[in-house]
Amino acid sequence: MIAAIGLKHYHRTSSSLTYSYLISLPLLFLYEVLITISEPTGGIPVRLGAEIWIKQLMYFFTGNTLLFTIILVVGLGAFIFFKERKREIAWHPRYFAFMVGESVVWALVLALIISNFVGYLFQFQAVGGGVTRLQMLALSIGAGLYEELIFRVILVYGLIKTGELIFPNRRAVVTVSVLFAALVFSGVHYTGSMGDSFEWASFIFRFLFGLALNLLLVIRGFGIAACTHSLYDVILVLFLYDG
Repeated sequence: MIAAIGLKHYHRTSSSLTYSYLISLPLLFLYEVLITISEPTGGIPVRLGAEIWIKQLMYFFTGNTLLFTIILVVGLGAFIFFKERKREIAWHPRYFAFMVGESVVWALVLALIISNFVGYLFQFQAVGGGVTRLQMLALSIGAGLYEELIFRVILVYGLIKTGELIFPNRRAVVTVSVLFAALVFSGVHYTGSMGDSFEWASFIFRFLFGLALNLLLVIRGFGIAACTHSLYDVILVLFLYDG
C-alpha cells in the first residue's frame, strides 16, 4: 500500500509542468554545448528543423536569438511557477533520477518494438548522411526538446484544446488528436528543400514513434516524453548509426 502511494505521488509529481520544465533544462544546455563544439571550422552548421523554426520566430521579434532564448526560458519558468503555485509541488531531487530511469526504459521499449517491427517489414535501418557521430548525438538530444515542444506540446495539446471546444467526447478528441499529430510529425520530415525522400518504411516508423510519444505526453507529461525521445535517438546513434 505504501509503495502504491509512493508510485502514485511520483507519477503525479513527475507529470507536472514544474518537473517537466526542470528536467528539460539539462537537455537544452547539453544540446547547445554539443552542437557548438561539434561544428567543423568553416563548415556548414547543422541544426534541427524544429529549432530553426523556433529561432526564426525569435529573430523576427528581437533579432537576437540568444537573448530571446534566455528571456523565453526564464519567462516560461516564471509562468509555470505561477500556474502551479497552488499545487504546492514538493521538491524531490531523486524523482529526476527516477524520471531519467523511466525514460531509459521507455526508450528501450520503443527501440525494441518499433525499430524491430519496421525493420522486419521493410529491412529498415539507420544510416549515416555525412554528419559526424558527435553532431548526431547533439541533434539527438536537441530533438527531444525542440521536436517535442512543437509536435507534442503545441500540436497535440493545441488539437486537444481546440477539439474540446467543438466536441463533448474528450476521449474521442484525444484519440483523433494523437493520431493526426503523429501523421503530421511523420509527414513533415518529407517537406521542404531539406526534407527526406519519401519511403514507406521511414514514414511508418516515424508515425509509430510519434504516436508512442504522443501517448507518453498525454499520460506522463512533457518531461518524460522529451527525455524518452532524446534517449531513444541517442541509443540509435550509439548502436545503429553508420556515419
